Amino acid sequence: MILFKDSRTRRRRAGVAAVAAGLMAALLTAVPAAATPDPGDAPATEKEVSKSVRAQAAEAIAAGEIPGKDEIVHSANIEHLANIPKDALPGTNSDLAFQGRYAFAGNYDGFRVFDISNPKAPRTVAQVLCPGSQNDISVSGDLLFLSTDSSRSDSSCNSTTQPATEKSSWEGMKVFDISDKSNPRYVAAVETACGSHTHSLVPERKNVYIYVSSYSPSASYPDCQPPHDGISVIKVPRAHPEKSAVVGFPVLFPGEGEDGGGNPGAPTNPGVSKTTGCHDITVLPDEDLAAGACMGDGILFSLKDPEHPKVIDQVQDNVNFAFWHSATFNQTAKKVVFTDELGGGGAATCNAATGPNRGADGIYDIVGKGDQRKLVFRSYYKMPRYQADTENCVAHNGSLIPVKGKDLMVQAWYQGGVSVWDFTDSAKPREIAYFERGPLSTETLVGGGSWSAYYYNGYIYSNDMAKGFDVLKLSDRRTDPAARVRLGELNVQTQPDYFD
Repeated sequence: MILFKDSRTRRRRAGVAAVAAGLMAALLTAVPAAATPDPGDAPATEKEVSKSVRAQAAEAIAAGEIPGKDEIVHSANIEHLANIPKDALPGTNSDLAFQGRYAFAGNYDGFRVFDISNPKAPRTVAQVLCPGSQNDISVSGDLLFLSTDSSRSDSSCNSTTQPATEKSSWEGMKVFDISDKSNPRYVAAVETACGSHTHSLVPERKNVYIYVSSYSPSASYPDCQPPHDGISVIKVPRAHPEKSAVVGFPVLFPGEGEDGGGNPGAPTNPGVSKTTGCHDITVLPDEDLAAGACMGDGILFSLKDPEHPKVIDQVQDNVNFAFWHSATFNQTAKKVVFTDELGGGGAATCNAATGPNRGADGIYDIVGKGDQRKLVFRSYYKMPRYQADTENCVAHNGSLIPVKGKDLMVQAWYQGGVSVWDFTDSAKPREIAYFERGPLSTETLVGGGSWSAYYYNGYIYSNDMAKGFDVLKLSDRRTDPAARVRLGELNVQTQPDYFD
């Protein structure tokens, strides 16, 4: 194990910055300004890079500016406890959910259940084969929910890919009974317009409401027609999940014509994704509040009536944000961190040429009261260590680390690894810990790295797209109080009141 020291980090920054000018033209050619969706149903493909980029990656490794291929590096306050490689499910690893002593890990080919009662030695208790990217995952009580956002021949776990232009094709939400964690049982499926790229739960005593985020409609898709300017709402009766059904499609971006009222994207706003739905929504049930990351827009909305969410503010950043990807509230519901997935997660954007304000987080304060609340931009945060141009790297999924009076977050950056940072001062965010691997390849741009990095009951869990399930232990006086906060269940996009 090799630990980075501050001097090495500074040398790394300087070394990469020195060659940034020479890389600029190549990077701007290789990395389009506009974002693309997350990886699709097919396995990630390698992308050729120029000889000069390959040479520069090798030189940066030799100079100690970036870790070597597959080399693990981390700050002194993080310990790498365990890694569980992929097993029966070879697809791309995706999101995570938690319940008691179990972690549930999504994979484009299904999902895996881990017993994490001993974080140093997680144990697999179930692997469920059920292809349908990206298999975004969450749990509530005895139910597990799985998003299907690839066009399938039917709703079964034996389905095959089928063109979205076929009326018989299926996409949507799948529901499993997990009362026996070692034997999850498929109990229901609900088709939704444009499928389900991600989803967020609004749990109630008798029912679970699911907000389904999806996007990119087409006039040629029978079940995904434009403008698609809202979200599907599914109601799941806990006692009878087989009766799950769509109960509404609230329009979040009302407007004239097939484009609705969201960001028009190019050519009006070059390099910005046109808003044709939402990518991800984080709900704060105790505050009846939600934040939506919706391609070209960030929104704040009220959940006083969960079947009819009401937008109370809408913001855009047409200078530095390409694709509004996800959202995280601080504990007091006075701030929202939005992420920008520049390049769709498949590009190398953690470099000097891209800079610190693109492919980053945007920190917004929430000012005002009730339905008059507004989102006010304060600053950007981007992990401070440059990556090789053969590494896909951009802001991705993270969660709060619950410490009273502080705003602390752990976040995945694909091959940029895991960054722990402090945004207590909205205008001056700073990193306090990190973990990462060296590039998967120095010859080609290969998709991989941490998809999600979440804090749960004293540990950080990361689902690496290629390398598997990682467990990290963070030991720092600034974050240690969080270990006293114990949760029975965590779906990060259904953000809890950690101190209630």
